[in-house]
Amino acid sequence: MQRRTILVLKALIALLLLLLLACQLFVIPAVAAQSAWRYHEIAYLQVPGIVIGILFLVCVQVVLLCVWRLLSLVSADGIFSESAYPSVDVSLGAVAGATLLVAITLVTLFASGVMTPSILLLCVLGIVVGAGLSLLIVVLRGLLKKASQLEHDLSEVV
Repeated sequence: MQRRTILVLKALIALLLLLLLACQLFVIPAVAAQSAWRYHEIAYLQVPGIVIGILFLVCVQVVLLCVWRLLSLVSADGIFSESAYPSVDVSLGAVAGATLLVAITLVTLFASGVMTPSILLLCVLGIVVGAGLSLLIVVLRGLLKKASQLEHDLSEVV
């Protein structure tokens, strides 16, 4: 991968991290407060909503930081080493954690009786996408392991 491409990707990741941080600090608390004010029957969900929303974005930030680390390994020609596996494993855990948070949100909203069809659809979609991403990361981890083994075998032959 070209050095310029990696730099552009890292710049985009940095921008995304800053935007997500702004959402954690300002948007999520403001939306939760406004929802609690507008809908008194779910005001008790304000704090759990803030916590789950911030934790979800933390999971996204962790994945972005892992991608940053993997890009650094690509630029240093070290992607096919053992040092790539922890980043992939942490990414898998973060995606699984985010999916679990969406499932907890689905159960909580369903139990509180404020589930609407659109929220139900979004939560189910989030769970399906999270499960799909988790499986994709597992497959890509297997491919990385196989490619690492092949590179190691080739280096022994040469």
